[in-house]
Amino acid sequence: MVGIKEIQAADITQTVARLCQEANFFLGEDVVAALLRPGKESRVARQVLDQLLENARIAAAEHVPLCQDCGTAVVFLDLGQEVHISGGDLYTAVAEGVKIGYEKGYLRKSMVEQPFSARVNTKDNTPPVIHTRIVPGEELKITVAPKGGGSENMSRFTALKPAEGRQGIIEFVVNAVDEAGSNPCPPVIIGVGIGGTAEMTMMLAKRALLREVGKPSPDAEVAELEAVILKRVNALGIGPQGFGGRTTALAVHVETFPCHIASLPVAVNLQCHASRHREAVL
Repeated sequence: MVGIKEIQAADITQTVARLCQEANFFLGEDVVAALLRPGKESRVARQVLDQLLENARIAAAEHVPLCQDCGTAVVFLDLGQEVHISGGDLYTAVAEGVKIGYEKGYLRKSMVEQPFSARVNTKDNTPPVIHTRIVPGEELKITVAPKGGGSENMSRFTALKPAEGRQGIIEFVVNAVDEAGSNPCPPVIIGVGIGGTAEMTMMLAKRALLREVGKPSPDAEVAELEAVILKRVNALGIGPQGFGGRTTALAVHVETFPCHIASLPVAVNLQCHASRHREAVL
């Protein structure tokens, strides 16, 4: 087809399988740098941070998971509008990649069917959770972001009154981290979504976790809010793995979207220190 790029479903499957393994084996360089960055810390906190770094070294060297919880396979697809998928269904190709990646990588399978009753393990970590955006161009960008249960369970959403404004947002986020304590395996990366609707805000918070750790928002007002929240969170004293210290969070990433005049929705999505995600472009 003229002007249309064809991508084979089999290539998508192969790519997703590889990304599932890489995301679970290799801690990003941005996270490693953030773990090395803390200055004056307690002896115990520094020991914990050093152990996390050693864990990452062993995982990469031996191709074993960074964490026993290999997560829900969350897959973000940015699908160019000039792309045509040949040889199969897009979502089926992604699911097959997750199945192969988790099987060949000896990654723990954690997905269960019938979530409120039998909870029988699907035994291949499918189905994945897939989020797709249609974007300009002739490329398919695939991002695999395994999400552990401990951090995902600490997700929070609220609909603030618009009058509560900036300070209300700060208090909500700080309280969410305080209540989470050691459950999300700190030091955490804090994804915050502000604006849109309930589901849009939750998506903003999750996508915020894909940003390079510690890279501030390009919006000066938002970047200043990130810095204030990070300072407040690290003053809580929860510390690495909950043993106390000044490094409860490595970064705060805030994403915003316009909202209704009567609304101020805010979402928090926490990520453990193993900020696992890998991407590829086809």
